[in-house]
Amino acid sequence: MSEETTKMKWYNYLLNKYFIVGLAFVVWMVFFDQNSYLLHKDLDDDIVNLREERAYFKAEIEKEQNHLDRMEKDPREYERLAREKYLMKKENEDIFVIEKKDSLEYE
Repeated sequence: MSEETTKMKWYNYLLNKYFIVGLAFVVWMVFFDQNSYLLHKDLDDDIVNLREERAYFKAEIEKEQNHLDRMEKDPREYERLAREKYLMKKENEDIFVIEKKDSLEYE
């Protein structure tokens, strides 16, 4: 076979109506269809992110549950929580909030 007949053979395959329709179908399914590959890729990425968030929040729930269990065992934990997180105080008592230099925002 000569080089010219090989080129002609590929040219005939590329101009084949079934090849053209098949190629158009593949391009449509990959890029334009409602169930396109690109859409599925984005949805898969969203699923991965949601699973990571789920694991994070499960760990946070576990941590908070442990904290609540500690509070049930020791009533002084309620007072400590109120003082530290909500800056509550007893009567005739002053509260001083000390912030580290690293925690302040500079403008």
